[in-house]
Amino acid sequence: QVQLAESGGGLVQAGGSLRLSCAASGSIFSILFIGWYRQAPGKQRELVAQITSGGLANYADSAKGRFTISRDSARNTVYLQMNSLKPEDTAVYYCAAVADVDYWGQGTQVTVSS
Repeated sequence: QVQLAESGGGLVQAGGSLRLSCAASGSIFSILFIGWYRQAPGKQRELVAQITSGGLANYADSAKGRFTISRDSARNTVYLQMNSLKPEDTAVYYCAAVADVDYWGQGTQVTVSS
């Protein structure tokens, strides 16, 4: 079992920044990679960025150049640094861990005002 807890969401003006955190606990040795996803109202959940246990990262086109995913192994935490935020980034952001099965956090709301 893996437990994930997101934090760091909030309300920010367009052009601003936020850093999301995803703290993992439990059977973290089994995690292959952790991803950040988001779901805006009326839209499907989409991948924003993911990072492997080896530290390799990839990004959705919408996130490239603005978002950075990173991990702190000592803290068992994955971060999503989001810069130059746009109103269209408004969504509930979830972290998900792929291990024996997929594990999801509860989500954190990000609202970007214009």
